[in-house]
Amino acid sequence: MLVVDGLLLWGLSALGAGISVPSFGAGVLTAAAIALLTAILWPALTRLALPFTLLTLGVGTLALNAVVIMVAFKLVDNVWPSFAAAVLAAAVLAVAAMLLVPLMDFDGDAYHLRVVRRRVRRGRARNETDVPGVILFEFDGLSEGVLREAARDGYAPTLARWLEQGSHRVLGWECDLSSQTGASQAGLLLGSNTDMPAFRWYEKETARTLVSNHPPDAAEMERRHSSGGGLLGAGGTSRGNMFSGDAPRCLATMSMISDRKRSRSADYFAYFADPYGFIRTIALSLADILEERLAARRQRRGGAEHVKRGGIYPLVRAAIAVVMRDVTVATLMADIVEGVPVSYATFVGYDEVAHHSGIRAPDALRVLRRHDRQLARLERAIAQAPRPYHLVALSDHGQTQGCPFRQRYGQTLGELVERALATGRVHAPVAVPESWGNLGAVLADAREDDSAGGRLLRRATRARTMHGTVALGPNRDALSKQEQSGEGDVVVMVSGPLGLVYFSASPQRLTLERISEAHPRLVAELAEHPGIGFVMVRSRTRGALVIGGCGTRCLADGSGEREDPLAAFGPNAADHLRRYDRFAHCPDLLVNGAYDPSSDEVAPFEEFMGSHGGLGGPQMRPFAVVPAAWSEASAPIVGAEAMHRALMNWLAETGLQVQSAPIRQGTPDPPAASPAARRRRAAATNSCTRYVRS
Repeated sequence: MLVVDGLLLWGLSALGAGISVPSFGAGVLTAAAIALLTAILWPALTRLALPFTLLTLGVGTLALNAVVIMVAFKLVDNVWPSFAAAVLAAAVLAVAAMLLVPLMDFDGDAYHLRVVRRRVRRGRARNETDVPGVILFEFDGLSEGVLREAARDGYAPTLARWLEQGSHRVLGWECDLSSQTGASQAGLLLGSNTDMPAFRWYEKETARTLVSNHPPDAAEMERRHSSGGGLLGAGGTSRGNMFSGDAPRCLATMSMISDRKRSRSADYFAYFADPYGFIRTIALSLADILEERLAARRQRRGGAEHVKRGGIYPLVRAAIAVVMRDVTVATLMADIVEGVPVSYATFVGYDEVAHHSGIRAPDALRVLRRHDRQLARLERAIAQAPRPYHLVALSDHGQTQGCPFRQRYGQTLGELVERALATGRVHAPVAVPESWGNLGAVLADAREDDSAGGRLLRRATRARTMHGTVALGPNRDALSKQEQSGEGDVVVMVSGPLGLVYFSASPQRLTLERISEAHPRLVAELAEHPGIGFVMVRSRTRGALVIGGCGTRCLADGSGEREDPLAAFGPNAADHLRRYDRFAHCPDLLVNGAYDPSSDEVAPFEEFMGSHGGLGGPQMRPFAVVPAAWSEASAPIVGAEAMHRALMNWLAETGLQVQSAPIRQGTPDPPAASPAARRRRAAATNSCTRYVRS
């Protein structure tokens, strides 16, 4: 590589790129100086580099490498190149390393694994055993159908090889309503996801909005659902997840960011002790940014339906699809080398790109292929583990394609509700994109590290710290103090094709009769809208009703009028809704976007091309690729809690010690309202009797 790097530096000098290399030999000497300085300085720079990497979304780290290059030129030729020229040289050398190291058959992970072996020597000795460990690799948002197509078409070669060789099999399962990461991971990792109605929801008794990827809210959700016997409770690790699974060690786990005993942000820095890994991540980030810009341009110029993806979104995508992926894989390899019994990691790159491009878009499938390659890296790392390992690939939910509701019908769900109200106003908090929340939470985790880099990141992000995370976008994901005071009549929140409508002035869930008395047109206008599949509402006399434009279904006894509004949503739709109806925080009106089985599309209430959160299509059909030797499920797996029990049984089959969480009955008690919230609620209830009557 020194010869190649020297040749590249000499070529840049010949092109007049702002650096001076008088000969090929001088180029090789300068490349050697860069390599030497990197080896000497990088371990010391590592703890500063990562916060800078995260803060600049993976791109600004070129500056640090450029400084090393400037120092090398000064030592060799006694000249300082310009900073811009050094950045260009850093980018060129990074791309060359990314392309040439694999071609030269070098193991790019070898140095990192050697460092890890030294760091975890004691842990390796303790975990030396013949009992297999298990690594659970989650492809966020990937449905079973798209997985099978990707394996067939070459976008998942590692998984395809497993299936062809017979070492693994694909198991399809069905997630819950709501089909999103918060509810699914609570079920998978903690064994309970009761009363989690959406990715974001409103709780009347406290006038509070809960959002799954706000760290304090995620911590509250875990408090409500954890019984101490989670999937990872027996010495496991949680990497990049929403919830901990009761793991004693966590990294970038939403619910654990404030728990410094379990959330070890220092693990971020281990990956960047490897200069090659760092340079590789920079180069891949630059390539991903370029790919995003080209994909967005093709989508617009081709006249295809599309959503906004400009501004700094390409940087956000690169940080999620490349930087977070590489750091998470590095920590998983460290877990393997240490011999950790079980680890669960979430990879959100495909989910993020599919939201903007579509579930089968070429750039989304290319991100999927890069995630698949990480499985091959983990396979190679297993050769250095103190125990055998099973690799498991799975997803928490899928996505369903579909042009956004606003683009189809010229209005948002909140605007439609407000138009149908007899009196009152609608407050519809603008949903912060999931990617921004995820990245903000990672920044919040890294800024807690007790180091110079962590302190620098704390100072740099102090003004943008909200809800326990670092707010990157201009949007808000919660109600303002005025809206929480009871002055807002209706709260509308959306999660993909799922809409939640709350009459915030009433402390209890309103019945169809009371809603119809106050707002005679509301339910009918929603149910009959072509972009809405059905509305669920509680009747005083008949219980939960599902109302569509062409008919009604009573969930209590299955009776109906005219056509069944759930006919297109699958055989388990009524069961999902019956369970949902029992939630303490079930909204007054549950609104599910329309689903067309012929086109396999939904009309999401968020600005996404691929979406999830409600019922309809592949968003409800995740998968698990498990070892073929594991036992067959005795029945179809429906619900994340059922999948949790299956995973616990499989872990026990391998010989791992597991502590099953008790099966929960009913719903966790909601937190008691504060005195101030109770006073606000009482005042609001009295002031709003004009449209809600007993």
